[in-house]
Amino acid sequence: MLNQFVVWCDVTDRARSKPGEFCGGTRYWRAIRSIACAAAGMKHFGWEKLLSLVTFFAAAKKVTPAPGRGSANRPTRNQDSIEAQTMILLQLIYSGVALGMIYAVIAFGYQLTFATSGTLNFGQGDALMLGALVGLTLVSAGVNYWLMIPLVCLFGLFQGAFVERIGVRPAIKIKSEFGWIMSTIALGIIFKNVAENVWGRDDLRFPSPLPEAPLKVFGANVLPMELLVVGGALVMMLAVEFFNRKTIFGKAVVATANDRDAASLMGINTGLVIMFSYALSSLTAAFAGVLIAPLTLTGATMGAVLGLKAFAVAIIGGLSSGMGIIVGGMILGIAETTTGFYISTGYKDVPGLVLLLIVLAVKPAGLFGKTAIKKV
Repeated sequence: MLNQFVVWCDVTDRARSKPGEFCGGTRYWRAIRSIACAAAGMKHFGWEKLLSLVTFFAAAKKVTPAPGRGSANRPTRNQDSIEAQTMILLQLIYSGVALGMIYAVIAFGYQLTFATSGTLNFGQGDALMLGALVGLTLVSAGVNYWLMIPLVCLFGLFQGAFVERIGVRPAIKIKSEFGWIMSTIALGIIFKNVAENVWGRDDLRFPSPLPEAPLKVFGANVLPMELLVVGGALVMMLAVEFFNRKTIFGKAVVATANDRDAASLMGINTGLVIMFSYALSSLTAAFAGVLIAPLTLTGATMGAVLGLKAFAVAIIGGLSSGMGIIVGGMILGIAETTTGFYISTGYKDVPGLVLLLIVLAVKPAGLFGKTAIKKV
């Protein structure tokens, strides 16, 4: 009789099985068949035990499967992995955009000085460093972070004017092609040494004005300070553009950038305009310093690498294009964060330099820059 029962289980198994069914269909009848087979080979098993086990499995068939075991809606392990990798990539993009906007603000300062005088302030990174350290001193003295920002910007304004007056104007006056390069680099080294003697060589922590708990944006974590960096950088660059387009002095800056000799003939004090462009350049760098300081450590060496990478952004995007600088900054920032995570932090500086070499070889004016043709 048990052998006939086993055959009946096989027939019922084929008739009632459904794909993906748990505690029912194939698995259910196979379980009963296994019990019957075992009972057939064990004379002492007893019909009472067999019936009790059959009743148990019949009752189990009516129970709803527990969530997470055999549920059709449960995501597979591959789906979980894909979602996790997507969130990680999204978070790296967010961090890269914030870092890239800092590069863009510093590179924007390079663009300002190059447009008016054809020179660059290679001490931009040191202006950022000084802005961050001065801001840290004011915050430590009890000044509110939001009140400290305009004070630091004012400091950057005077620091940039000092650089132009001491290092750049004499070189422009004698029409030296390389004097302003060495002068700005030398002043940058002096500023760094002064910072080491005043604030020390150890890196300092800058207190964050915003909560450090991350926010969820499309499922990925974003620090509130990173959002402030992106927003503050955009506001600063838009404010400078508005100043250049809508104010009398800003139009003088634009005129000097277009043709310095013609602007001078029209009565514009081009020397004052060039000084102002350097002051505005250092102001933007100092502002970037107080933005990025809460996200990193503040010290006398923090500006060297940032200034160099911002220069790479200016070349990649184009020294004559504000939009190119923003795009170039985001490209470099995202490339650094993704390379540091997926490959190694030791190689995170490589993509920017490789991209710089490619752009210089293919399009020397930059991705968005315009090639100027001069008659000689």
